[in-house]
Amino acid sequence: PMSRVNIQQRQPMAYDAMFGLEKYLATSSIDEKLMELVRTRASMLNHCRFCLGRHRKAAISLGVTQEKLAALTDWQHSELFDSKERAALSMADAITHISICGLPEHIYSQATQFFTDDEIAQLIMLVSVINAWNRIGIATAV
Repeated sequence: PMSRVNIQQRQPMAYDAMFGLEKYLATSSIDEKLMELVRTRASMLNHCRFCLGRHRKAAISLGVTQEKLAALTDWQHSELFDSKERAALSMADAITHISICGLPEHIYSQATQFFTDDEIAQLIMLVSVINAWNRIGIATAV
């Protein structure tokens, strides 16, 4: 296959902006394990192998089990995820596939039971940023 552009080398300001978003996300009050579950799930849905590997490793380093990571493929039918995790994963799925039906009211409403307005804003940004990274990774064949 043809070698693809390395955005970090060719357009470092673009990566600087993305890393700025990551720096913002590091200030989130959302639990780090949950953030890595969300990043892993979105990367799974987008078939981004690079991000998937990176965020699986990060989740494991935070204490997420291999069993739980494996269950992410069909999290809706797994008993390994609590209600808060389910709310976040529902948001991740809906926002990752936003063109299908937007962010349905029942999913947003469910999230309000577990997350503050600030955390919902952070969750939306988290999913948006990992989706951007997935698209960059896939488009540049990282």
